[in-house]
Amino acid sequence: MSKVLTRFLNYVKVETTSDENSSTVPSTATQLEFARQLADELRAIGLKDVTVDENGYVMATLPSNMKEDVPTIGFIAHMDTSPDMSGKNVNPKVVENYDGKDIVLNEGKNIVLSVSEFPELKNYIGETIITTDGTTLLGADNKAGIAEIITAVEHLIENPDIPHGTVKIAFTPDEEIGRGADHFDVEKFGADFAYTVDGGPMGDLNYENFNAASAKITIQGSNIHPGSAKNLMVNSIQIAMELHGMLPVNERPEYTEMYEGFFHLTDLNGTVEKTEMSYIIRDHDMDKFNSKKELMKRIVEFLNYKYGNIITLDLKDSYYNMKEKIKERMEIIEIAKKAMKEAGITPQVSPIRGGTDGARLSYMGLYCPNIFTGGHNFHGKYEYIPLIGMEKAVEVILKIIELNAKGNF
Repeated sequence: MSKVLTRFLNYVKVETTSDENSSTVPSTATQLEFARQLADELRAIGLKDVTVDENGYVMATLPSNMKEDVPTIGFIAHMDTSPDMSGKNVNPKVVENYDGKDIVLNEGKNIVLSVSEFPELKNYIGETIITTDGTTLLGADNKAGIAEIITAVEHLIENPDIPHGTVKIAFTPDEEIGRGADHFDVEKFGADFAYTVDGGPMGDLNYENFNAASAKITIQGSNIHPGSAKNLMVNSIQIAMELHGMLPVNERPEYTEMYEGFFHLTDLNGTVEKTEMSYIIRDHDMDKFNSKKELMKRIVEFLNYKYGNIITLDLKDSYYNMKEKIKERMEIIEIAKKAMKEAGITPQVSPIRGGTDGARLSYMGLYCPNIFTGGHNFHGKYEYIPLIGMEKAVEVILKIIELNAKGNF
């Protein structure tokens, strides 16, 4: 079994779901346990300056073996998995020599990874595919990235004749809940530029992402017995429905693609007396992003005028489009494109309809675009990753390091 596959299968069995309702760092203790496990592995394969700080950030160094000075390059992946679906008791299935047909994930529950729904499966006929068992997510986002980075640097350690500059690696907690860069020490990391290995299918290369904000809305109603409620009851659930209905229907995730932004209602919990709503607001274009936030404010203002100041809005920016920073250093994108081409992969440059640690890190002074892991359908039971995708990711990481050593941008 290939090294990257062995690592990946071991990693996904470690539960590291993040928790947005937690105030600890990292948000779950299992992430810190996994961080320590990874640090032990990094020391064992020969990396230097391996640390796990109090916030669960893992960092390590592969020192240069060259006399010439070349830029210090970094590779970053996150340890947590999405709270959208359970990442506990992950039982990955390895489908060898895939035949191009539907894959039964769970016969008892009739859960099927179907070609009609996911036609890109046909691209992997004859390959090995790793899937879920239909009851959890897989965790390729982002344990595939971790496995790929470690496998690449291990290859360099085992082959000291391959010239390379200093390589830095880091594994972060809580990316899935938007906190992955909160306590990242850019100065300590010490890279001139870096890549998050956190993308999707083979060829993914991203240096544009959403501008992002979160909106927490609390509606305070008044519960009166329905038999005597006239002119007295204020049903907070009804007002929540009214608020949601005032947002543009065609600006929901299910109606948007590419550069189209959205309002996404992620949680609604309420009674007549009190209702709480959570939204994420996204747009690649800063003007449109600001307009979306302004619309949310105006809707709340209008409903407060209508019902008497019973709604509170907590609106916060989360991260911004990294393109505004990366465009200053486009050679970082060119080296990734060239590495992919030399690995026999056609680069697929596209905007991320989400965010990565790299977006915030780029604004913290570490230019950090995003490259593929090879995975598909992240965050759910239909998540899968072809082995060839992971192996090609390892190859691309090595090619980037090689091109950087040659000064070949």
